[in-house]
Amino acid sequence: MFESLTQRLSGTLQRLRGRGRLTEENIRDSLREVRVALLEADVALPVVVALVERIKARAIGQDVMHSLTPGQALIKVVHDELAAVMGSAATDLNLNVPAPAVILMAGLQGAGKTTTVAKLAKHLKEKRKKKVMVVSADVYRPAAIAQLQTLAGQVGAVFFPSDLSQKPVDIVRAAIAAGRYIRSRRCSSSTP
Repeated sequence: MFESLTQRLSGTLQRLRGRGRLTEENIRDSLREVRVALLEADVALPVVVALVERIKARAIGQDVMHSLTPGQALIKVVHDELAAVMGSAATDLNLNVPAPAVILMAGLQGAGKTTTVAKLAKHLKEKRKKKVMVVSADVYRPAAIAQLQTLAGQVGAVFFPSDLSQKPVDIVRAAIAAGRYIRSRRCSSSTP
């Protein structure tokens, strides 16, 4: 998302050079590019509209400091508002739920979900000492299942098999049931 936003803004920001103040008129194209980039990144329309309005409200009438160009001043406003929407600080995962804790990864194809799942599984195993099982419910991209199986093996996570003939909801229900079963067997085997 940020790469797309950067590319879209670069051209319109060139037009802001030499301006001493940001006005609605001279940032209109830039705000349109922000809106399009966010929508292309699959951000919900109400979030995009609210964010663009907040950026507009903060940017319009802002005097540009001597050390910044108008484009840089607008980029700072966009950055600050994106940070406010997404949260300025990282928050920890709350895993204090009845087992198994379920984490859903969703996003556009090629966004890095499978790799992120593997990294998260490794983190949970090594840093949190958790037992991790991963499953792919992506029945539209066969390579995703094989890729997740390979990565699970590399990070030492349990892989729950699935195949293209299954419905995603059935895959997920079966995986949760398997997680509960594994948890119950582990708990019963540790009891004297």
